[in-house]
Amino acid sequence: MAKPLEIIKLNNICKRYFIDMPNEIEVLHDVCVTVREGELVSIVGESGSGKSTLMNIIGALDRPTEGAYSFGGVDVDGLTQNELSQLRKERIGFVFQTFNLIGRISARANVEMPMAYASVSRRDRAERAERLLELVGMGDRAKHKPNELSGGQKQRTAIARAMANDPDIILADEPTGALDSETGQLVMGIFKDLNRSHGKTVIIVTHSIALAEQTDRIITLKDGKVVSEREGSRA
Repeated sequence: MAKPLEIIKLNNICKRYFIDMPNEIEVLHDVCVTVREGELVSIVGESGSGKSTLMNIIGALDRPTEGAYSFGGVDVDGLTQNELSQLRKERIGFVFQTFNLIGRISARANVEMPMAYASVSRRDRAERAERLLELVGMGDRAKHKPNELSGGQKQRTAIARAMANDPDIILADEPTGALDSETGQLVMGIFKDLNRSHGKTVIIVTHSIALAEQTDRIITLKDGKVVSEREGSRA
């Protein structure tokens, strides 16, 4: 059987700030990471290890100072700002620790928002938002605003929003960091289901080794370098 295609390929990625200044700092050093379609991968490391910087580069929110990055065979380094925006909008779903929901609108409207920017018709985005909220167990809370939801419910809504435009990958940055352990496990179960049952490539940045152990592969960063890569319990 042929191996799944490489969807993420980072070669010798370096990221520096304050370039050519006395306080220049290199946050990532020659990072090489490959993620194949359909994998559930975790990136772990202590605070300051470079996890969030790496996530921002994978998510096309930032550019590396050196090195090459390809997404689904596309050279990301060569894309214009408009093309990067299109890539993020159509092919990447983001989930954040702080949920980043819009407080004045309902859960369903939050899930609809990415589809509105993608010019999906009002009827189609309402129907898809309802389906996605059902998928994450939030169908009965669709009309509630974020301040009427628990932390776990907010994160499930955020996961549904990340799926709005049917992305190739989901990037989750400390998605259980603001949740208690039981609720965090529930959210992790949703990521597993999206990966196994819906074929989504999922990359989770976390400081939790217990969470990382539930993924297919664990990539460990320390001081901006990949220091180990091993299989998780799901491999």
